[in-house]
Amino acid sequence: MDTKDVLKNIRVKNKLTQDEMAERLSVTRQAVSRWENGDSTPNIETLKQISIAFDVSINTLLGSPRKLICQCCGMPLEDDSVISRETDNSFNEDYCKWCYTDGQFAYETMDRLLEFLVSHMSDGNFTPEQARAYFSEQLPKLKHWK
Repeated sequence: MDTKDVLKNIRVKNKLTQDEMAERLSVTRQAVSRWENGDSTPNIETLKQISIAFDVSINTLLGSPRKLICQCCGMPLEDDSVISRETDNSFNEDYCKWCYTDGQFAYETMDRLLEFLVSHMSDGNFTPEQARAYFSEQLPKLKHWK
């Protein structure tokens, strides 16, 4: 989905007119109209403001151009509901909400995370040994464990 469509969907979902959205963001109605027509895109400060005001990540606002994965456990961050938050409630698009919450990491060591992943990710198709081998190889490649 393009940024213009995301912005229009946010406005419609919140039952706002272009004038009301503009007032809420301290911009002109014409700016909102240009965004929705695809003639322009909000600047980074306005994107941050929209993110906070409407509880949506900047990646989503930009049409999800990046495929986000948690830089602690490797889980795909496919929608905003699993993305972590900072203490000010802003999104932290580097981590899932299970690995990083309110400015703190849930796993103090890679071994603790590895034990959790092995116990929860192994099943009939993925043995504990296979899970351990896979995650032992993948976790060190992630930002948090480098």
